[in-house]
Amino acid sequence: MSNLKVKKGDTVLVIAGKDKGKKAKVLAVSPLKNRVIVEGVNVVSKCKKARSAQEKSEIIKKEAGIDASNVMVVCPKCGKPTRVSHQIIDGKKVRVCKCGASLDKEFVKEVKKASKTDKTPKPEPAVKETKKKATKTTKVAKKEEKPAKKSTKKTKESK
Repeated sequence: MSNLKVKKGDTVLVIAGKDKGKKAKVLAVSPLKNRVIVEGVNVVSKCKKARSAQEKSEIIKKEAGIDASNVMVVCPKCGKPTRVSHQIIDGKKVRVCKCGASLDKEFVKEVKKASKTDKTPKPEPAVKETKKKATKTTKVAKKEEKPAKKSTKKTKESK
């Protein structure tokens, strides 16, 4: 039995075949046959014969399955097709994009929390804060210098 990285309800990009380049939703998955049925992809015509006098014969168009290797999952956050990686969160295996977003809807918030706790604080915000503090101190110093200059001007004018 093969493990598919595509699940029902995922948005996928078709990367091979006559419908290459289409983005659509997965309607059904067959892991034993390694096939997926994608909305509007690999549409085939099937003839339906009338079985009684009340029924009408007709041609039905419906989606047929394509191989699971011909599709790539599209990340809902970044919108790019991605190879699926896995993380273990709360003892469950969760599908994750390269950008860090969860592809499983139940675990979206938990992946964000886990990624925030894993990351170390960046030095960039601290640098920005020191620059802001430095500019405030220079403004305060300039304000203190201005009254001193005014007082020197008065002394020069009085002489």
